[in-house]
Amino acid sequence: MTVDSSMSSGYCSLDEELEDCFFTAKTTFFRNAQSRPSKNVCKPVEETPRPPTLQEIKQKIDSYNSREKNCLGMKLSEDGTYTGFIKVHLKLRRPVTVPAGIRPQSIYDAIKEVNLAATTDKRTSFYLPLDAIKQLHISSTTTVSEVIQGLLRKFMVVDNPQKFALFKRIHKDGQVLFQKLSIADCPLYLRLLAGPDTDVLSFVLKENETGEVEWDAFSIPELQNFLTILEKEEQDKIQQVQKKYNKFRQKLEEALRESQGKPG
Repeated sequence: MTVDSSMSSGYCSLDEELEDCFFTAKTTFFRNAQSRPSKNVCKPVEETPRPPTLQEIKQKIDSYNSREKNCLGMKLSEDGTYTGFIKVHLKLRRPVTVPAGIRPQSIYDAIKEVNLAATTDKRTSFYLPLDAIKQLHISSTTTVSEVIQGLLRKFMVVDNPQKFALFKRIHKDGQVLFQKLSIADCPLYLRLLAGPDTDVLSFVLKENETGEVEWDAFSIPELQNFLTILEKEEQDKIQQVQKKYNKFRQKLEEALRESQGKPG
């Protein structure tokens, strides 16, 4: 994705690394040597967006429900809050940690078979599938932080919630873009504004990438589990390479034997 030198939208494309995708707006100013500096220049004051009224919220909910085809509409309460559903795609590249000996039914159904699992006396670590989707029923006051904590509780994940972040995924100019949400944002309000179409807006749970991995944030059992998983991955990779080159060697030997019986 090409980033204009004068400003940035704050989004990143699917093909870019998340830690490299967030920019601050930048503008270069050139001073004219012949012009005099202007006086009494006042910076414009940014106005805080007015919160929607109860009537506006009701209209938006009615419009949302009229387009929702899966009976997952939103319900408005008398106090002005409302409830509804969001779907979160789990795209975690690192293994998660759960108590040893306990495999929640939701995780078991999603994973089917766990090929990369490491177990200690108290905890088990394994990878969640990248296409797993979890549906949550939340309210308009539920924050991103609470959504992350709720997801971890449902999957019985004992990792620190600060290791994860919620992103909104949108389609813009033919590209799939991600933007990290603040922990104070309210996902259901974003869902209401975007409508029920997940092609317009969807939510994705990822690792909270802040540059280098902060290994101090992991416990000793977690680090031991990671080492076990990496060792297994290394052995699997070695076996794949050996199998590949053994097959090439076999074909080469067959070709040499066939060529020996032919006139040169």
